[in-house]
Amino acid sequence: MNILQALFFPPEQPGGVSSMVPYLVEPFVEMGWNMELFSLPKRIRGKGTEDVDFRTFDWRQYAGRPVVDKYVQTYKDYLWWSRMRVRQTYDLIHAHHPIAALVMKRLFPDTPVIATIHSSYERELILNGKIAEGGPEHRFLTSLYGEMEQRLDGLITVSHSFKTYLSRYTSNPERIRVIPNGFDERRFRPVARDNAVPQFITVCRHVPAKGLDVLLAACAELKKRGHPFMLHLIGDGPIRPDLERMTVELNIYEETCFYGYMLHPEQFMPFFDIFVLPSRAEAFGSVFAEAALCRLALVGTDVGGIAEQIENGVTGILVPVDDVNALADAMERLVTDPDYRNKLAEAAWLKAKRTYSLGRAVEQLKNVYESYA
Repeated sequence: MNILQALFFPPEQPGGVSSMVPYLVEPFVEMGWNMELFSLPKRIRGKGTEDVDFRTFDWRQYAGRPVVDKYVQTYKDYLWWSRMRVRQTYDLIHAHHPIAALVMKRLFPDTPVIATIHSSYERELILNGKIAEGGPEHRFLTSLYGEMEQRLDGLITVSHSFKTYLSRYTSNPERIRVIPNGFDERRFRPVARDNAVPQFITVCRHVPAKGLDVLLAACAELKKRGHPFMLHLIGDGPIRPDLERMTVELNIYEETCFYGYMLHPEQFMPFFDIFVLPSRAEAFGSVFAEAALCRLALVGTDVGGIAEQIENGVTGILVPVDDVNALADAMERLVTDPDYRNKLAEAAWLKAKRTYSLGRAVEQLKNVYESYA
């Protein structure tokens, strides 16, 4: 088959898409398939001028709001770029963003177009304080799920939890397939560690939805309890200056290192001991699987796809959202009990190899693709 993987962000952008989709090409090519990646360059802004119409709702009732207007303009830009660059036809198009999916179906109405919904833009905007829950921007963004359901030939998502979330906005949620992300094991090389001081690491965008304020508060509590540690934060984002100020205010500046954005954090993670990320929402949480494949002990919040990856007390520790003391207790347990820490890390590594392998994802996707042949 000849398949186009239609991304929104370029494949080097951080997140679940870049963790899996670019790595799909090689195994499918080895099977004799043709597969290409397509995305919108970051420099393309404000180029598109074509009208936008959706079948299931009138987006113009939400116009005039920055989030909506930017989204619609980005749709126009993606349409403009796709008309210029996508010249050949494909047996199937697999999109990885609502804009990419709806644009491709508009351009290629006779080609099967399926989409994987990797995350919820509207939930992140709500958690980051950018839009109000139930407000017009929220209604606009969730209406796109119904549009995708009606227009596209199939929907996929990355966790059973997120499928449940999507069921609120779709008519036939039972038709949504669940295919968790898969990871090329060759990218992950665990190493033997002998860190005299326990090393925590987290990898994420620095936005409120990731709960880094809770992590810093938990680290301050850990220090008050007399436990030495280091915290390494990989990533960047709008609240990084606030987080850096917090480390000073909480007296953990000397224990905290900010690295900024890193293209391949999996090359760095194996040298640390414990991965911790107290997200307030995650559709899947690819970075937990990546950390597990680096054989790190895991601490996460009992939400979304994180709770599907971590079996509490077996492959990691789950804590409630926004619970500083519970997070500090979990971190203290792992700092003070290296045998337990290693036991959790080993179990998480074995589960990730078994459940989140790239080979498993390729086989599941191959079955889906062949159903449209």
